[in-house]
Amino acid sequence: MSKQKQIGMLLLLASFALVAISCSVASNKEPFFGKTVPPERNIFRYVTGDEPESLDPAISNGQPEARIYMALYDGLVEYHPKTMEPEPALAERWKPNNDSSEFKFYLRRNGRWSNGDPITANDFVYSFRRALTKETASRNAYLAYYIKYAQPFNEQKVFVRDPQTGQFLNAKDFDETTPAEPLAGSPLDSTANAEYSEPDVHLEGRPESEFHKQMHTPLRLTLPGDAKGRTKALDANPKLKAAVAGKEFVPIKAEDIGVEAIDDYTLRISLVQPGPFFVGLLAHQVFRIVPRKVVEKYGSAWTQPQHIVTCGPFKVKTWQPYDKLVVERDPMYWDAATVKLDEIHFYPMSDNPTIMNLYKVGEVDAVLNHTVPNAWLEVVRVKQDYMDGSEAAINYVLINTTQPPMNDVRVRKAFNYSIDKEAWAKWRKIVKPLTAFTPSGIFKDYPQPQGDQFNPEEGRRLLGEAGFPVIKKPDGSYSCPKFPVDQVEYIYNTQESNKAMAEWMQAQWKQNLGITVNLRNMEWRTFLNVRAKLEYKGFSRGAWGADYMDPFTFLSLFYTGGENGTGWVDPKYVAMLDEANRMLDPKKRYELLAKAEKFLIDAQPMIPIDTAATNWVKKPYVKGMYPNAGSLFPWKYVYIERDPAKWDYGVPDMTAD
Repeated sequence: MSKQKQIGMLLLLASFALVAISCSVASNKEPFFGKTVPPERNIFRYVTGDEPESLDPAISNGQPEARIYMALYDGLVEYHPKTMEPEPALAERWKPNNDSSEFKFYLRRNGRWSNGDPITANDFVYSFRRALTKETASRNAYLAYYIKYAQPFNEQKVFVRDPQTGQFLNAKDFDETTPAEPLAGSPLDSTANAEYSEPDVHLEGRPESEFHKQMHTPLRLTLPGDAKGRTKALDANPKLKAAVAGKEFVPIKAEDIGVEAIDDYTLRISLVQPGPFFVGLLAHQVFRIVPRKVVEKYGSAWTQPQHIVTCGPFKVKTWQPYDKLVVERDPMYWDAATVKLDEIHFYPMSDNPTIMNLYKVGEVDAVLNHTVPNAWLEVVRVKQDYMDGSEAAINYVLINTTQPPMNDVRVRKAFNYSIDKEAWAKWRKIVKPLTAFTPSGIFKDYPQPQGDQFNPEEGRRLLGEAGFPVIKKPDGSYSCPKFPVDQVEYIYNTQESNKAMAEWMQAQWKQNLGITVNLRNMEWRTFLNVRAKLEYKGFSRGAWGADYMDPFTFLSLFYTGGENGTGWVDPKYVAMLDEANRMLDPKKRYELLAKAEKFLIDAQPMIPIDTAATNWVKKPYVKGMYPNAGSLFPWKYVYIERDPAKWDYGVPDMTAD
């Protein structure tokens, strides 16, 4: 019998078992949900979510891919398995300057690619530059915009140079919002950062590079690379237009980005402004390195199993799209002694009941977050293999603000006012209602602002003010005959929990505004592209988990209008965030970030819905896997424990080691 048929039979049996369970919840005294027999081989079987868009860590911004990338690729730092704070990976230590606008990273000498080639600082320079090229089309490129000249390079802008003197025009002479210049690059003193303050003995006597000197000159002026966009920018600024006359436009190159290999094992990153959060951000997938020789040899086919070269604790063994990705322990990995699993089998699935049935009959050992269906919670939540914990993640509804009628903030606010988030949270059971854009209760001492509460009457008033009067019918229901329902829809990627959320929103708007919004579901990869390119009308499902443990990981989504899925961007908001990140006092920085967040939620390019909590299961014999706030797991710490006395009976200890 084929594996596929075996799974089909198991699912059929499991479905009958589930019916029996649901009919006798009170009598179910088993401590775990389903079988708890460890696999015979040292293999971990995991459902990671939808089919991965790509095995290229620069490409996808989805969490299903992020978990896979953590098995295959390493970066300068890795997430701590419990706290998600950055811990050393290919960089064994690092050193910031006085205001965290520049960092030196000191690489391990034993870093190796899966083919045995050594890993050097030049691999990071290449990978960062590649992730920012327009050709790579990374949806995560914006995360690297803190690096000097990364954003204008990614946006294919140009410098302005005087052909007579060779001097470049400076941004501060034409834009008063230009961020303050970084300091000179002196390291923090030993009292501020004792762990990383030792002197650069191996760099003593080496002259400062011309590139580094250039990083500490005033920020250069940049303009759109296309003539049409440049003309528009110049026409809007007479002073700038006059200054540019007779000058030449120099395309920004990858070599201009603020990343430098000082030597084979020392990397320096210069930022456009202070980034106190930056080291934590570097654990993100977009900063994980790729092999230059292989990428340049095979192009887009470099991630095929017969070509791929990786640098994480595991390497690709086999990949059958829409079926299974198998990764095996990589003996070349610098920390191979820590890796306990021989293989991980990643299964792409999105149907939650199917996933839970496979888990129950013992075909998988753990499942992705938000997998336990709402109707199953009463059964599963009391089990000792249920992973319950706070999550640095939110669910929200994105709005395409570029098209009418949603380009009117009154209309956007009307739809927000008409959602009873308290009722949603009670029905959903594992979430908290949210009116802000950062998760509640995650960032200690952060003065989170509050947005508008449920007020359907105010929503109906705003719709009328916008030209779409809401009529109350004799039976007490509402209608909005002038609202262009053909110009509005709600899109979401196929998954039961997403469907449930879409149907809830649809019902709320119908009940409180008299507007029926059509729903449209699509495959994950299609959904990502449609949303990113604003090829939808009205609303889209949105969800975000922290890339690093700081409010800015959420607020930065609207730092540019490129990939936030709404088309909304406001220079005032950008300036507010910049001001906050220039603030060295952590308390004052938080206050300024909260002020920016309030500005964002008042503009309403999205509708906050809830702060999530972890909602998944793992077998008690799976050790080293924790319900951390990001649901991201450093796989090298995960192992199979065969002694029941050492199993996890309940949520494992989350105290940081």
